[in-house]
Amino acid sequence: MAKLKLGPLADDKPIRVTIELPAQLHRDLVAYGRLLAEPGTPPIEPVRLIVPMLERFVVTDRGFAKARRSANAPVATGDQNRS
Repeated sequence: MAKLKLGPLADDKPIRVTIELPAQLHRDLVAYGRLLAEPGTPPIEPVRLIVPMLERFVVTDRGFAKARRSANAPVATGDQNRS
């Protein structure tokens, strides 16, 4: 089996989402779903791949993590060091 960024998908309750995908991206998601499926099982539907892929992207985006840390950093004021 190919080494893919996504592992097994959680069996969560599906949520309906309406989205338009470019045809090539849809074909890529179909192919990814075939590769991710266990041998002898049907391919994973593209719609089930979108959320885990986005979650993985956000978690591994170093620029986003750095910006998030900076945005959550406490704001220093001059009054904190005064006695």
